[in-house]
Amino acid sequence: MAEGGGEQARIIDGKAVAAGIIEQVKEARDRLMSALAVKPGLAVVLVGENPASQVYVRNKSAKAHECGFHSEQHTLPASTSEADVLALVSSLNRDPAIHGILVQLPLPDHVDEQKVLLAIAPEKDVDGFHPVNVGRLSTGAPGALVPCTPAGSVILAKSALGSDLSGLEAVVVGRSNIVGKPVAQLLLRENCTVTIAHSRTRDLPSVCRRADILVAAVGRPQMIRGGWVKPGACVIDVGINRVAAPDLGEGRTRLVGDVAFDEASTVAGAITPVPGGVGPMTIAMLMANTVTAAARAAGRPDLAAGVGATRTAA
Repeated sequence: MAEGGGEQARIIDGKAVAAGIIEQVKEARDRLMSALAVKPGLAVVLVGENPASQVYVRNKSAKAHECGFHSEQHTLPASTSEADVLALVSSLNRDPAIHGILVQLPLPDHVDEQKVLLAIAPEKDVDGFHPVNVGRLSTGAPGALVPCTPAGSVILAKSALGSDLSGLEAVVVGRSNIVGKPVAQLLLRENCTVTIAHSRTRDLPSVCRRADILVAAVGRPQMIRGGWVKPGACVIDVGINRVAAPDLGEGRTRLVGDVAFDEASTVAGAITPVPGGVGPMTIAMLMANTVTAAARAAGRPDLAAGVGATRTAA
């Protein structure tokens, strides 16, 4: 790794990398349409009126339209029963025009999230949260739909470090099922030496300083300080936190990551910004999973081969 030391890190442009993935998705869509007249279909389910969820769903639906997909948005009131949510998922499982199903989290308290996620057919689980896909990823079995944020994070690391990450030491701060654990599995698949750190890790700063690749996915604003970063390391900041910004005016807020960007960017070799880093990649990988699912459902996985791949073929 290159040594840092006061110079500004390279800013990893998630928007630009995501745009490249979207072009791959559109090319695969064209191949599906030309060969089989199959249009990839994505259904997004939103239960309730969480403002952040509404923004995320709107962005996902807009990107699906941009990709030329058949796109459905099912918006249900917060009072919708668990049985009705499950009935909608079951209907979408049976719909041949739908290849990807995404249920936006969080769900209202009276709806069991795990039960709903388990109800999604694994082959349509474009979030990659179903235990079948989790198991395929962890065992290296073929056919996994990989969680979008972890997959995008590894692609961003490769954009900074090159396609071969073999032998690099990676530290993942955060052990969630949504990001921490799957990104660790993906980095293991890339032949990295991986440590999963968390709130009870002893001397967390020194553990982080070992990392050639440092992935911050802990959900605490600016927790990772500049002094925790190894000079020249690649820092992937998954965090999206809204904090008070009195300098912008009374009651105003700004988005920050889990990394203290101003500090870390003078030490790291490359770093993702917040916003504009991992966020755009998450939506791009959702589109990649959808077109992959469509190609598999049509019996022609080759038509989407390599779209959003996190690993260079051997």
